[in-house]
Amino acid sequence: MSALFETFKIKGAILRNRIVVSPMCQYSATDGKANAWHYSHYASLARGGAGLVTVEAIAVSPEGRITPACLGLWNDAQAEALLPVVQSIKAGGAVPGIQLGHAGRKASANVPWEGDDHISADDPRGWPTVSASAIALGGGLPKVPKAMSIADIEGVKADFVAATVRARDAGFEWLELHFAHGYLAMGFLSSHSNQRIDQYGGSFANRSRFITETLAAVREVWPRGLPLAVRLGVIEYDGHDEETLLESIELAKILKHMGVDLLDVSMGFSTVTPKVPWDVPVFLAPIAQRFRDEAGLPVTASWGIDTAELAEQVVVQGQVDLVSIGKALLSNPHWPYHAARTLGIDKPSWTLPAPYAHWLERYTVGS
Repeated sequence: MSALFETFKIKGAILRNRIVVSPMCQYSATDGKANAWHYSHYASLARGGAGLVTVEAIAVSPEGRITPACLGLWNDAQAEALLPVVQSIKAGGAVPGIQLGHAGRKASANVPWEGDDHISADDPRGWPTVSASAIALGGGLPKVPKAMSIADIEGVKADFVAATVRARDAGFEWLELHFAHGYLAMGFLSSHSNQRIDQYGGSFANRSRFITETLAAVREVWPRGLPLAVRLGVIEYDGHDEETLLESIELAKILKHMGVDLLDVSMGFSTVTPKVPWDVPVFLAPIAQRFRDEAGLPVTASWGIDTAELAEQVVVQGQVDLVSIGKALLSNPHWPYHAARTLGIDKPSWTLPAPYAHWLERYTVGS
């Protein structure tokens, strides 16, 4: 039996296997609303056989979007437009998940294939950005963000709560908060971007405060019987990795105590010059295992897990509980089916919906 194709249960969510569709921005929305592209995209991924399909990072406010083409969940019309997405994921046999975030100083950018840089100041499509401190990321994202006031911080926390309520009412059964990748929460956590001298800056406890307070507010409205996950930037690859990892493990322990059910282990991306070991296969898996072992949380990780053998390996070795797959699923939405064949699963065609499995199984050698 393959470990990758074992079921996985957290609270009220039962995943048919350990394969997760990692949240991947499509940059295809208008006014933050899902459309035909999203309906086809997510239905296809769900039919492909993954256990959990996580809808891309959805902005909790207009200024929290990465680009003008990002999905949002700051009004009811956007929530209504997501209903077919939820329904198609469930119809495909997967658990419908959603990731909520705020882009912080990385907001107001052009879509990646049109520059992946900040929208120019004289372009009406852009907007002012905010972060923990008035420090630009640099590179193609040179806008200096406004240092958030206490009132600003309270407003964003309220935005996360309101978006969570809409996600809950739309029928999502798995919630992930995006606290990584140089976005707003990471802007508070990282000393690269946080030079505040109030209760939200300086010490590790203070830099963690935005995360813990936002989580506590969301915890109050998200159903206790459904999983609550956090994607956390645990390492920066900036030469201070062990120090950052130790702080992150401490934060993970706090998050577990506060009710987080799973940690999505990822990178900080708080600088434009990280020395990420892209050439090392599954380089985050051993790091994820540290969090699994030392913080006592179930974990998932992505980045470089693109073959069935690698996915099976990291589950069998106890490095992760779930495997988050991104680009491999864009290349082949039926990746789980091919993984099942590779790993020798009995009747692998039934990883797919019956209308596909029927024909794949019907005319085979020896039938």
